[in-house]
Amino acid sequence: MKDPRDIIKRPVITERTAGYMDGMKYVFEVDIRANKTEIKQAVEAIFNVKVSNVNTLRVPAKPKRYGRHFGYRSEWKKAFVTLAEGSKPLEFFESV
Repeated sequence: MKDPRDIIKRPVITERTAGYMDGMKYVFEVDIRANKTEIKQAVEAIFNVKVSNVNTLRVPAKPKRYGRHFGYRSEWKKAFVTLAEGSKPLEFFESV
């Protein structure tokens, strides 16, 4: 089995995803080769919670230009993870 920290790269925290957190739904950037089962097991292992649902989305590469040079940003995968009833919310920021 892969290491859970190789599958879950980082949380995606934006204004939209902060609204999802109220409904116990969290968004993560994950390894592009990871499937839903691996993502579920990784989140359960890292955060010690019960996951009820995982939805994934591949974000396509975007063309970018710097002066006369053209290139692409990397393609990446996003996972929407819904926690089961009775699970504690995840804490990404330490309260001061």
